Amino acid sequence: MNRRAWLEEQVKRRPQDLRLRFALAVEYEREGRWADAVAQLEAYLAQADDEGNAWGRLARALRALGRSAEARAALACGIEAARRHGHPSLAADLEDELLAMDPEDER
Repeated sequence: MNRRAWLEEQVKRRPQDLRLRFALAVEYEREGRWADAVAQLEAYLAQADDEGNAWGRLARALRALGRSAEARAALACGIEAARRHGHPSLAADLEDELLAMDPEDER
């Protein structure tokens, strides 16, 4: 059984374990399974007080799906979370991503 399959099984068994859900989202990212990554990240973020990392990952997955407006919103949440948790360099990185997005792309 590969890592993704193992994580999928573990998330089914323990859906409240946010570490497993986040790890599964990362595996989906690695495989380019963007819709699956979004679903896991949204479930994670609904329960976790994320410090910005998951918001950035969600934004990148949303962008890969062509959902730019939602990606911008996720980046804004990530910037705020990173600042709130005392991570100025992460906040700056997320700000750079937001500024680099094409403002004409409003899908």
